[in-house]
Amino acid sequence: MKSMLSVLGVLLAAFCFLAAWTAPARAQTEAETKPVELIVFGAASMTETLTELGDRYMEANPNVKIVFNFDSSGTLKTQIQEGADVDIFISAGQKQMNQLDKSVAAEKNPDGLDFVLEDTRFDFLENKVALAVPEGNPAGIKSYDDLKSGLEAGKILLAMGNADVPVGQYTQKILTFLDLDEAALAKAGNITYGSNVKEVTTQVSEAAVDAGIIYQTDAFSAKLTVVDTATKEMCGQVIYPAAIMKPSKNVEAAEAFLEFLQSEEAGKVFEEVGFTPIREEK
Repeated sequence: MKSMLSVLGVLLAAFCFLAAWTAPARAQTEAETKPVELIVFGAASMTETLTELGDRYMEANPNVKIVFNFDSSGTLKTQIQEGADVDIFISAGQKQMNQLDKSVAAEKNPDGLDFVLEDTRFDFLENKVALAVPEGNPAGIKSYDDLKSGLEAGKILLAMGNADVPVGQYTQKILTFLDLDEAALAKAGNITYGSNVKEVTTQVSEAAVDAGIIYQTDAFSAKLTVVDTATKEMCGQVIYPAAIMKPSKNVEAAEAFLEFLQSEEAGKVFEEVGFTPIREEK
């Protein structure tokens, strides 16, 4: 009897030891598989590529659900400012990110907004501002110089973004570089506007205009012909910054997704549509 009790005691002790040893492992596994909803605010020009990469990431990480909100960077910035739930913001211009970043100079963030999580902001991608034309190019536009002469003659209808969205701001710089008066052209009926780059792209795709100034990535996605791209001197560099937002409830998951977006696999997807990944020097 004593022998049997001794054996039972040893078995009980071994069971308790194994239970205590495996508990942390179970807890870690449960943490890794705990469902996470990641909310990503992305510039409209990234719709197709981010959606594809999000699908790939969720397939490899089934516990993560990525919810995208695509719109103009100005609209997204306003939504963040007004308290929208968000984990990651990827802007098509530095201006909109600066307006949320407490660490930048006061003139770039006049309202002193503080939404960018410290040490998470980085320059992510570079794009190009393209002059795109409808199928068949009815107006025969081959360059920005052709656009200039056509607008001056009142023979061309151009689509561009509103002044509060990055693609519109880049276009305004191009018009200034070409010595064109935007207000006068709009008053004369030679310019139409879109609230984001997708609206401008649609106008070109539907041949509602003779040309549109969009990103080369949007032209690629819409299968539009690009007849010219703007130089740095014409409108500066088109840099997309990314950052985790302070309201994020899933910082670790956000960091992991951003790390994936900087991977070689993601870089190839971006490059296929015309983005240039910006890689930090090691």
